[in-house]
Amino acid sequence: MTIALQAFPIRPSEAAGLYRGVEAGQFGLGRGAAGFSAMLDTALKETIATARQAETVSMAGLSGQANVNDVVTAVSKAELTLQTAMTIRDRVVQAYQEIIKMPI
Repeated sequence: MTIALQAFPIRPSEAAGLYRGVEAGQFGLGRGAAGFSAMLDTALKETIATARQAETVSMAGLSGQANVNDVVTAVSKAELTLQTAMTIRDRVVQAYQEIIKMPI
């Protein structure tokens, strides 16, 4: 598994399955909203866990207990995860702004 896939908790095959389910009308408004909320909650929790792991490995590296490669890998993974979370946040805000601009 690559770092990019670990940064976001849904695999592409799962996303495609959800998309097909939405197209087929299998999800009601309540279930879809709850699923989206749960997905964002999971993504946020994994972002926090990745950052904490990077902090732990960094501290171990400073004390000489961790390999430099492990420190660099953990910090890079945390950075990529944070960038992904910020991109998702920006897209949600952009979508909200577009919805607000729609005429009634």
